[in-house]
Amino acid sequence: MAEKYDFMKIEEKWQKRWEESNLYKVTEDPTKKKRYILEMFPYPSGELHMGHMRNYVIGDVVARYNKMRGYNILHPMGYDAFGLPAENAAIQHGIHPKEWTYQNISTMRKQLRCQGISYDWDREITTCEPDYYKWGQWLFLKFMERGLVYREKASVNWCPGCETVLANEQVVGGRCWRCDNLVESKELEQWFFKITEYSEDLLKDLDLLTGWPERVKIMQTNWIGRSEGALVDFPLKDSGEKIPIFTTRPDTLFGVSFFILAPEHPLVDKLVVGTKYRKEVEAFRRMVSTKTEIDRTAPEIEKQGLFIGKYVINPLNGEDVPVWIADYVLMEYGTGAIMAVPAHDQRDFEFARRYNLPIKVVIQLEDEPLDEKTMTQAYEGEGVMVNSGPFTGMPSTEGTKAVTTYLEEKGIGKFAVTYRLRDWLISRQRYWGNPIPIIYCDKCGIVPVPEEDLPVILPENVDFRRKGISPLVAVEEFVNTACPKCFGPARRETDTMDTFTCSSWYFLRYTSPHEDKASFDTEAANYWMPVDQYIGGIEHAVMHLLYARFFTKAMYDMGLCKAKEPFSNLLTQGMVVKDGAKMSKSKGNVVSCDEIVNKYGADTGRLFILFAAPPEKDLDWSDQGVQGCFRFLNRVWRVVHENIESWTHGTGEARELDELDKELKYMTHRTVKKVTQDVERFSFNTAIAAIMELVNTNFKYNESKNRAARNGEVLRETTEKLVLLLSPFAPHIAEELWEKMRGKKSIYLQAWPSYDEELAKAPEITLVVQVNGKVRDRIKVPADITEDEMREVALSSEKVKKYTEGKEIVKVITVPGKLVNLVVQETRVASS
Repeated sequence: MAEKYDFMKIEEKWQKRWEESNLYKVTEDPTKKKRYILEMFPYPSGELHMGHMRNYVIGDVVARYNKMRGYNILHPMGYDAFGLPAENAAIQHGIHPKEWTYQNISTMRKQLRCQGISYDWDREITTCEPDYYKWGQWLFLKFMERGLVYREKASVNWCPGCETVLANEQVVGGRCWRCDNLVESKELEQWFFKITEYSEDLLKDLDLLTGWPERVKIMQTNWIGRSEGALVDFPLKDSGEKIPIFTTRPDTLFGVSFFILAPEHPLVDKLVVGTKYRKEVEAFRRMVSTKTEIDRTAPEIEKQGLFIGKYVINPLNGEDVPVWIADYVLMEYGTGAIMAVPAHDQRDFEFARRYNLPIKVVIQLEDEPLDEKTMTQAYEGEGVMVNSGPFTGMPSTEGTKAVTTYLEEKGIGKFAVTYRLRDWLISRQRYWGNPIPIIYCDKCGIVPVPEEDLPVILPENVDFRRKGISPLVAVEEFVNTACPKCFGPARRETDTMDTFTCSSWYFLRYTSPHEDKASFDTEAANYWMPVDQYIGGIEHAVMHLLYARFFTKAMYDMGLCKAKEPFSNLLTQGMVVKDGAKMSKSKGNVVSCDEIVNKYGADTGRLFILFAAPPEKDLDWSDQGVQGCFRFLNRVWRVVHENIESWTHGTGEARELDELDKELKYMTHRTVKKVTQDVERFSFNTAIAAIMELVNTNFKYNESKNRAARNGEVLRETTEKLVLLLSPFAPHIAEELWEKMRGKKSIYLQAWPSYDEELAKAPEITLVVQVNGKVRDRIKVPADITEDEMREVALSSEKVKKYTEGKEIVKVITVPGKLVNLVVQETRVASS
């Protein structure tokens, strides 16, 4: 009788032993192939639940499997420790953000260890530690030297809930990505990273990322938003000034009937100063400032505008064109000005109809001519150019190029490419973040903090409850400093950096986390990078993933690393859903990791979240499913002990394999092949199902033979391969069983089991094929043939076709693994 499966005792034993032996510690080894496996590191917001754990367990399976395949594995963990949640919790509970953060890190570290995740804990990083954020400040200064950092006054996204500025990528549907408050527009002096310098590289290098999900690449392509067209100068009437616009449809230039500036456009003030329109413009701007970008650009919301009494001249036909300001034109996109062609742009059409502005058709359809008087919507497609001077009669597809060429020849325009991507606004008016290493001097202006003075330490004695401005403003000992150039009185920058700056290079720091002379050791980074498998949520597709790519490209150009892309392969795991909603504290539907570990063991929890659904799909939590996985591990425990007893106390005589021996041997090799293939493609659920099937076959084998009749060598091979296959999924029980079978060397250090291709082939059976109950063929087929495959084989038999040709197959009856009966009848010929 096997001893009881005491999961708590086993898991505590092996976690302690793994830690004491430094089993997962890794160093660079040029003689070995490497694999860098990384899950997106967590924000230390509190206890982990099983929804969080899915990400880390998936990564652990990949890491353990690749280790057993002979790779040198880097599998680190750390904490994205700066950010708003810590500060908000501090305000709410009266606890310092640092204390709150480190309490949570301690809890999460313990939970991850209890899951048996194979992290090299010696490489742990915490982004709020000075030895980490010092190098974030250093990178800021290096980016600044390369012209990738600048400061300017800009209209920004202001979240009243978080009381800070947000980057464009952090505004989702007009709301803050973190707190869901409606975002407002505000004008402030801010620091930016010039990510647009890499727009084209970020776009074209998506082609290099063959291991990324297509939908993530599409999301990034759309966000970068490359557009080809023409940059055209519209002269301001009675002035030498020219206002540039970008258009993707230069073929419609002759259809311009009005001109629009964004309300925020700096030229607007100049145009209305001293005119009767100034007060109206100020009122209009105040109204627009209350709207979000979504409100201003949503197609279903009515557009609003104001004529400002000025005209521009259409450079192609010399016509005067009235200048308006309108809410649907944004300063952040293009040049902040547009030529309005209402006949061929739907937003312009709706605006023209509302304000009774002219509509001119310049692209005509041959079969259904357009009439500007009766049009109910804009025509935005291709056609023949009309009312277009020398270009009239030309197909619009040709006209686009012809008009652009003409503009270039006349010096009034040129071919151009624009991008939707805006520069990354990194200033945050909050305390708990990486200080921006800048000093302001009345004499010297903006002065970077010298490298030897880094890090600029974030002070701890801070009133972080201040509203609307950085709490650092009130910390005099932090703000007041000496200018590094003239040594006169100066003041520090009090904004901190966007938290995403910390997560944009952490994967490089993991390669040498204790390096104190540089952000990371270039030689170590060049050995490990790029990350071979990155795992995390789809919600970071156009934030973290885009920023990390930008940082890597900039550091590549600086000669800091050889990787041009940070992540070769990307897996975006699905959510864990309970009671119809994503598992989260706010929904009150979390399942605690500790609850599962204490009741069933970490291996059971791991097995369930891997077995219940493919990793890229959402997973429905099921208590019954968890119990089923626990029963399965108990079954594994029993069958392995039974097998050990069998080969330990068997006769030891060599014997010829009988049919049951052959079946178990076949199932063993077939399972190794299937699990190997399934793990390679992250089909963990089907891999586990195959292991379960092998266990069932093993039980049936033992039930069919008494102990003396069992073949010890066959059982030994099955048992060893079974436990090895199980080890990436349920490492604790696998370690315990491996020790009982093979001694003290960890199963983590064993080679992945091999299989014999011939032995993995299913034994053949004879499939009987009948037509209307009469045997017409007997065909050799694999024993594991499916019913669909049986039908296909039967219908393709030449012998059978003699009896089915020209006849209607009414029904196909199958007896799995034995017989197919085709019921046919004569085809009826319709009477005339």
